[in-house]
Amino acid sequence: MILNFDQIINTNYLLSIVAAVTFGFCIGLERELTNKYAGLRTHIMVALGACIFTLISIYGFPTFAHGDNVIVTQATGVRDTARVAAQVVTGIGFIGAGTVLRNGPIVLGLTTASTLWIAASIGMACGAGMFDIAFAGTAVAIIVLVMVRILEKKVLPSSTKKTKMVQIGIICDNDYVQKVQDFIVSRYQDISKIKKRKMTADENATKLTCVLTVQDEQPIKDLYKAFQPLDNIESISIKEYFE
Repeated sequence: MILNFDQIINTNYLLSIVAAVTFGFCIGLERELTNKYAGLRTHIMVALGACIFTLISIYGFPTFAHGDNVIVTQATGVRDTARVAAQVVTGIGFIGAGTVLRNGPIVLGLTTASTLWIAASIGMACGAGMFDIAFAGTAVAIIVLVMVRILEKKVLPSSTKKTKMVQIGIICDNDYVQKVQDFIVSRYQDISKIKKRKMTADENATKLTCVLTVQDEQPIKDLYKAFQPLDNIESISIKEYFE
């Protein structure tokens, strides 16, 4: 008995899997290029897994007769073909939650979690043979990710998402403290805390500490550059500040 290729591997299943991997790759590539924790491999695996679960949900029970969105058996009556696939929507939440990071008041990874959710839906669409929806969903997701990033950088430079609080500690000569303080006050408007303390190890030195709110993607790096021209500074430390 000679078996043809279609009897060994269903080409429709193979097409769905290839499509899911391809679309998952496209979304994952955008995340990878922006240096996110969940990149190519994660999005491909999510899309592939969702596709396979959907294929199993629809075609994985050959003893059942297919109807309109349901399958009927003499033993059990009506069964929902979408039951297995529906669990993907719940299950993907665990992976998405793993990409969300909290650092003080700042929450990171929500966009990546949403792209994993989209990748799962695209994989399910491929599994169901709805390639037009999968293609459109992938295209729209990538356009939104790229265009909104450009919009935030070019059109919304003062977005509150870029606002960060930093704490600066400067040790300098006693006679130079006021000049440093005047420089900070004149250059930065949003100063929440500022205080001076004489150093016990060196009576001629004073430590000036202040907390600034800045709108910058790299506040620590830029602040070091801003204070570099100042003289008579023994040391300077800059770090993010969380209330």
